[in-house]
Amino acid sequence: MSLRRNHSPAVAAAKAGFSTSAAYRFEKDPRLPTQKKSPRERRRADPFADLWENDILPMLNAAPGLRPIAVFEELCRRHPELGSGTRRTLERRIRAWRAVNGPDREVIFRQEHPPGRMGLSDFTEVADL
Repeated sequence: MSLRRNHSPAVAAAKAGFSTSAAYRFEKDPRLPTQKKSPRERRRADPFADLWENDILPMLNAAPGLRPIAVFEELCRRHPELGSGTRRTLERRIRAWRAVNGPDREVIFRQEHPPGRMGLSDFTEVADL
């Protein structure tokens, strides 16, 4: 806050370590994010609410690796009234479903050994050689 007293928002943001757009946003509305009103929920009815249990879930359970675009193309073939604007909605629903119910993903803990960081030494004295 003391930087803002003496400098412009851009300079104060650079010195404080955050973006210029954030500085102007704080300048415009100084409330904390927890004090602001939460965003609205879904604005439109879910276009896949009636198709999810009967059509989409059986496809995903039968072939877990099925891509959302393939599911969407099959749904468009079965239900021609679906528009192309609902594809992204279906992708989001499938991604959320896979995060909770999909197959487990393999966890890998990579081991990196940068040179010179952790050297191996056998404490051999080479002065006598």
